Amino acid sequence: MPNILGKITVAGLGPGSPEMFLNPAVDAIKTADVVIGYKYYFQFIESFLKEGTECMDTGMRQEVQRAEKAFELAEQGKDVVVISSGDAGIYGMASLVFEMAEKTQSKVELKVVPGISAFQAAAAKLGAPLSHDLVILSLSDLLTDYALIEKRMRAAAMGDFVTAIYNPKSKKRYWQLYRLRELFLEEREGNTPVAVVRQVARDEENITLTNLQDFDPEIVDMFSIVIVGNSQSYISGDRFITPRGYYNKEEQNGRPGPLIMQESFRTIAEELKGMDLPLETKWMLLHCIHTSADFELAKILKVQNNAAPKLNEYLLKGGVIITDVTMVQSGIRKKACERMGVEIKCYLHDPRTMELSEKHGITRTQAGIRLAVEEHPDALYVFGNAPTALIELTDLIRTKGIQPAGIIAAPVGFVNVKESKHRVKSFTELPAVIIDGRKGGSTLAATIINAILSLEDAYDLKPGRDV
Repeated sequence: MPNILGKITVAGLGPGSPEMFLNPAVDAIKTADVVIGYKYYFQFIESFLKEGTECMDTGMRQEVQRAEKAFELAEQGKDVVVISSGDAGIYGMASLVFEMAEKTQSKVELKVVPGISAFQAAAAKLGAPLSHDLVILSLSDLLTDYALIEKRMRAAAMGDFVTAIYNPKSKKRYWQLYRLRELFLEEREGNTPVAVVRQVARDEENITLTNLQDFDPEIVDMFSIVIVGNSQSYISGDRFITPRGYYNKEEQNGRPGPLIMQESFRTIAEELKGMDLPLETKWMLLHCIHTSADFELAKILKVQNNAAPKLNEYLLKGGVIITDVTMVQSGIRKKACERMGVEIKCYLHDPRTMELSEKHGITRTQAGIRLAVEEHPDALYVFGNAPTALIELTDLIRTKGIQPAGIIAAPVGFVNVKESKHRVKSFTELPAVIIDGRKGGSTLAATIINAILSLEDAYDLKPGRDV
């Protein structure tokens, strides 16, 4: 009489709690003649076992012996269930069982029952960290050479993938997670969210939210899952969120401009990696390079006395901006000014300016600044064209004791341009943004103001709200 073969079901138990078992796994366990697995997991399935079911433990790291035993019993006609934590196909027993079936040419029926993987359970606890493209990476070198693991770490970091890390650390493998952090910081900002979820879905569960810069691998152990966000991920309260893109598109009302601008900023930021700049300064620099495609600005953009936050605060109160020429005035975003109640004024074409210019033998831009100082001595002054106008203002600050809110010093040219900017630097208590040397221009001056007007968007690296 021919031998009647049994079957092998490889079942994922989920992260640990019976509440997270999927019904097909429970059904397989209820009808099993034999359950094979690591003994730690038997405590979770006791209530589902039928009378007489045998539970066989082959010990930790004895996966091959488990699979061999499963085939031996199934060849005798037994209904065998091989249990794995999480999902059997994700660092579980499924691949080994199928490989063994191929190598031995076994005719035993094979079936895989899915389970909830630990990274999925951890993500559900955190909110929505996995909502975009992701990589699942194991740092265990028991079956994979470390050189290949590092290659995969680099690829995940460079690809801006959300990354879920299994087997992040053990007593002997204590340094790999430090290396991963180092590699990711080469590709991502220090404020990229990181979550450590320990013993997910178990009584000992513990969650730590941090970022790449502050992440301490010492808080991680072999029972932890680590999730690193991508460039769009953020933490809000106790929630870790990775946008999928729906809200952004709805928010932009289908306008491609802001989305293209955001992609451009990410490209520029990638080329500026390694520069230790305050976020507010970097925000202005990103705007300037986006406008000019001139990476030399990283060397010549100078910020004095914490200018960006102070000038943003001034404008939020409905401040006044004075420009040397109308081209600067035209380049400042009107929507942002309307949103914040900011008034922009240029005196270049004021009838009084021509009269004052002819009377005193000075340039019209100088005359315009003299009029502006009389009416708005405490305004924010922006120069993108005329060094004579900037020199006029600095002389009035020195001789008349006026105190403007700040200065954007970006005149362009070859005569008295450098000198006009050096004058601004002498007022060390004055908030100022200066483009050193000959470079500058109305477009860059307006761009700096636009960056200051949108400073609150710097923290999410999302330019273009008022475009």
